[in-house]
Amino acid sequence: MEAVCWFGAIILMAVGLIGTVLPVVPGTTIIFIAALVHRVIVGEARSLGWWSMGVLAILLLLSYALESLAGYFGARRFGATKWGLLGAFVGAIVGLFLGFVGLLIGPVLGAIAGELLGGKRLVAAGRAGWGTLLGNLAGVIAKLFIGLIMIAIFVMNVPSPR
Repeated sequence: MEAVCWFGAIILMAVGLIGTVLPVVPGTTIIFIAALVHRVIVGEARSLGWWSMGVLAILLLLSYALESLAGYFGARRFGATKWGLLGAFVGAIVGLFLGFVGLLIGPVLGAIAGELLGGKRLVAAGRAGWGTLLGNLAGVIAKLFIGLIMIAIFVMNVPSPR
């Protein structure tokens, strides 16, 4: 039973790792839940302790904070105003309904549209869109890195099944 739980947790964590780079899939949440379910089923003696689970919870929250803030700071770094930030937010919401491609280009087009509505010229608006894209990519990379750290904590602290 312990081996099944261990391999099940690893498979779920692999799915979670893939989810860190796919929009809408809560990758780090899946990784955390896999560790938590393993902990509950197997018990503390053969799984992560509560301190390690606390570290995973902090990393989970950090991954979402970084993902959210990266797009904002990327857009601001490239000169986005409140109009561009609002447009990126609206573009992200609209992109949710347009699938994977919509989630990628929605915030960028929204930032550009917001800047144009705010009175900026096309080049400046494009710069804000570019900043939004780079910020979002940095957020995804940060989330992937945090997901890898979470999996490493699990693998290094949980003994493999006998």
